[in-house]
Amino acid sequence: MITVQSVPVGALQVNCYMLKDSNTGFIAVVDPGDNCTALKKLVENEKENIKYILLTHGHFDHIGYAQALKEQTNAKLVISKADEPLLSDNNLNLSMAFFGTGVPKTVADITLEDNDTLMLGDSKVTFISTPGHTKGSGCYIIDNNIFTGDTLMRLSMGRTDFPTGSDDDMKASLKRLAALQENYNVYPGHGDYSTLNYEKNCNPYL
Repeated sequence: MITVQSVPVGALQVNCYMLKDSNTGFIAVVDPGDNCTALKKLVENEKENIKYILLTHGHFDHIGYAQALKEQTNAKLVISKADEPLLSDNNLNLSMAFFGTGVPKTVADITLEDNDTLMLGDSKVTFISTPGHTKGSGCYIIDNNIFTGDTLMRLSMGRTDFPTGSDDDMKASLKRLAALQENYNVYPGHGDYSTLNYEKNCNPYL
């Protein structure tokens, strides 16, 4: 079992999540897009227990603090194989377009493909590929929780008009999420939390 803490970070208010395995105390940080006082305190208190940095995709607002956090904690940085190039390409990760300057070059330790798994202490983390927002966008499933990045958001979905985005891929990815049987708690990259059943019933894109 895991516990989940959320901290909104950066100008675009990305939901950065800290996931703690209840049995071991080991932690994964999802999408540390920027630093802030609240996140800094959480990291300082748990620095020795942070084992993974899980990135749902490679856009600047989700990866901006990842390299610094990796160096601070020695955690393994994880992203899909397809989105790994965004970590070092400031045009693909959109930092140049939004700010005219790049985010720190980030190096992955682990790259994932569809249905790959990791263990966070005693908790199994499953990566499912959900391209559309970017070619390598993906979701992480842990217990009855799914961290959907910018693929699925409450009553909405991610944009597909950025580099490597695709309408057709997004439709297929949302169809895949809609076919999941469990009523997962949905933790998106932006905005409020939800449940998968609520999204199936109310989200027009599902």
